[in-house]
This record gives sequence, structure tokens and C-alpha cells, in this order.
Amino acid sequence: MSPETDTQYLLRRRPPQEKLVDVGFRNLAVVLASMVAIVLLSILVVVFWGGLESMGRYGWKFLVTSNWNPVDDEYGAGAAIYGTLVTSLLSLLIAVPLGVGTAIFITENIIPRYIRNVIGVMVELLAAIPSVVLGLWAIFVMEPFIRPLLELLYTLFSWLPFFSTPPMGPGTLPAVLILVVMILPIITAIARDSLNQVPMKLRQAAYGVGTTRWGAIMNVMLPAAVSGIVGGVMLALGRAMGETMAVTMIIGNSNNFSVSLLAPGNTIASMLANQFGEADGSQVSSLMYAAFVLIIMTLAVNIFAQWIVKRLSLKY
Repeated sequence: MSPETDTQYLLRRRPPQEKLVDVGFRNLAVVLASMVAIVLLSILVVVFWGGLESMGRYGWKFLVTSNWNPVDDEYGAGAAIYGTLVTSLLSLLIAVPLGVGTAIFITENIIPRYIRNVIGVMVELLAAIPSVVLGLWAIFVMEPFIRPLLELLYTLFSWLPFFSTPPMGPGTLPAVLILVVMILPIITAIARDSLNQVPMKLRQAAYGVGTTRWGAIMNVMLPAAVSGIVGGVMLALGRAMGETMAVTMIIGNSNNFSVSLLAPGNTIASMLANQFGEADGSQVSSLMYAAFVLIIMTLAVNIFAQWIVKRLSLKY
């Protein structure tokens, strides 16, 4: 539609019914959008108010200590914060190459289209599996399967702090692997959609100047789709930081701080799921404090993701 046509459309005499529908739709959109902000702010206020007692009592020490003792009324979420960051970042480190690689594999004409469609559907179905089912699979299938590998890591690299404890079943590294399974479909689906939206003329132009298939992928396709891929990666990071059930079932739920990936650990979400139902008194306030820390961490991740996506969109 040309600018002249747009001007004529805006200046035409509109019937009252059309104006009423437009105003109603605009007001409805404003109300619904405002409700999202109101719900988010109300959650922040409720959690902040609930943890205010512990914030005043423990201060910043709550974030770096790991003594969680309801008997002595002493609490610290250092181990849970460390576990949340370690499991999320390590799972992302593993899942990003796998997810982006899978997206490239199912968008490029490497294998027949029907096989690519089947693989794409299987990846999407993986995201539909409930987390409690994945947790059971991790306990009864994944952990026994990888236990010889964990024991080998301890035998060969026990002199490193990250593998300094013998594997005893549930631990931080099995939790990392189950998180990889959970966030892999998110990264793959968003990366695939981002690659499919890259204009075909860019690929053809790359072939026209004599580049190879992988040259076009690495130098043209991925840079053009990088903003969408990064957005998907940050979304997966937020999911990993807030995942509860599957991680709770396999991480060991230990509040003792240990840098070893083979030792039992804890996350903020797991700690809330395990203890909130039976908590009372100042323990409730401490759990609210931990929940507020988790909310701030996830909000920071989303704000950082928006900033990165905006910067990369301007660049490419």
C-alpha cells in the first residue's frame, strides 16, 4: 500500500461501529498488557515482603554462607545459589552446540526432507515430556548408565577440585545432564525457526561468490540468525535456573557447599520445593529471601537477553 493510499484510508469517514471496535480493542490490549506488569510486580512485592525479616537479619551474608539449620535458626543460601549458577551455565555450555548443530542439521538439505521432519517432531516432543518423568528417567536410567564414566572421572582427575569427591549416585553433574535434555528442545526449536527465516537470497549470494555450504552456514546463515538464536539461548538459561522437579530428584539436595560436580548439591528451586511445605517462622522468611534472589537472577538474565538481541539485531 502506497503512502497516498495510507493517507486516504486514515482520512476517510469511518462509521461509528468501526471506531467503537478500534477503541475497544485498543483499551482491551492496554488492560491485558498492564495485567502482565501488575502480576509481575505483585509477585515481586509479595516475595520481597515475605523475605524482609531475613534480609534485615542476615543481610548479604545470606548469599555467601551455606549453614541452613532450622534448629539453630541459622540460614544461608550460598550453596543453593552456587548450585543454581553451576547447573544452569554448564547445561547451557553443553546444550548450545548440540541445539544449534541439530537446528543446522534439520534445516539444511543434508538428508531427505521426511527424515528431517521426523527428527524435528521428535525434538519438539521431547519438550512435552513432564519434568517428573524426566526426573524418574534420570534416577533409574541415566544415572546408572553414566556412573562408570563418573567413576572414571574421579579416578583420573580426583586431584582437581571439580572431581575431588567419589560419585555416590545423585549429584550436580547428573543434574546438569538432565537440564541439557530439558533445554535442548528450546534451543533447537528457536534456532531452527531463526535459520528458516533467513532470506534465501543471502545463501544464493554466498554461493554466487564461490563459498562452500559450510562457508555459507558459518559466515552468512548463523550471523544473520544470531539474534534469534541468542534469544533462545537466554530463554533456555532462564528455564534451567528455575527448573524444579527433575533437578530436585537427581541433584541430591545437600546444603553442604562443595565445588565438586560429583558431590550432591542443591539449587534454589529445589530448596524451595523441598522445604517450603514444612517451613515455619523465620525459615519461611529465609525461603522467601532465596526466592527473591532467584527472581532477581532470572529477571537479570531476561534483561541481558533483550539487550544482546537488540545489539545483535542492529549489527546484523
